Formats: sequence, structure tokens, C-alpha cells
Amino acid sequence: MINYGVAPGGAIAMYAIVATSGKQFRVSEGDRILVDRVPAEVGQTVRLDSVLMFGGADKPMVGTPFVSGAAVEATVVAHRSGDKIIVFKFEARKRKRRKTGHRQQLSELRIGAIRPPDGKSAAASATGERPVTAERPATRTRRTKASAETTKE
Repeated sequence: MINYGVAPGGAIAMYAIVATSGKQFRVSEGDRILVDRVPAEVGQTVRLDSVLMFGGADKPMVGTPFVSGAAVEATVVAHRSGDKIIVFKFEARKRKRRKTGHRQQLSELRIGAIRPPDGKSAAASATGERPVTAERPATRTRRTKASAETTKE
């Protein structure tokens, strides 16, 4: 049986979950993804900073909501239009029909490099990424009508 999670040299491949154009993608180096049109020319490199999760050989890092310092670099391979979507509006007994179409403008990205957070290993920053929970202050005593009257006197 082939283990697809392990790279050819025996090293475990790094991956990231990236949020772009309202969708989330699980990417690793060399993958190609289709996203909404990005404002870059073909051949230019774009940087995707909204990394929700970063994983590799160690424990995965889950961001709150993003992993700070992690980024994915991708190259724009092509711009194209998506499949045509037919929108047909119809009202019964009114002789009202409207047919329109729409083609979404898309960009194809090739994932180049996945940059881990600034020099941290995955295991070390997985625990460091979570927010520190401070101790709750001692509860205050409730002021009642009787205690308010005694303090006035």
C-alpha cells in the first residue's frame, strides 16, 4: 500500500489550509488550485497570508483565526473563465421568463513554497499560537438593598 502523505525521500510533506476568495484549500508544494481572479499578471508570484492551519512533520498548528507569520507563495499560471451558469427566472401564469448566463472569472495558481512561521518549529508554535487564558478575578460580592442601607449610615 502506498502512503501518499509521505514524500519520496521519507520526509513528511508540509501542507497548509489557506482561505482565499471565500473558500478554503488544502495545499502542498506543487499543487494547482482555481481561485477567483487575482489582480496579478500571468507568471507573477502572489502571497497568500491567510493560513488557517499549517502542518508537516510535527504537530499541526491551528491559527486563531490565522497562523501568524505563515504564508503560502503561489505563481499565477493562467486566467480563464469558468463554466457557464444558466440563470432562468420564471413566473407561472404571468408569461414572464428571463434567461441569463454568467461565467466566473478564475485564476489558476501553482503553489510554490509554504513558509512556516518565523523560525519556529511546528510543535513549538502549536502551543504558542493559542491565546493565554488569564485567571479570572475574584468574584465581587453582590450589593443588596440591605447592604446598601448599612453603608449609607
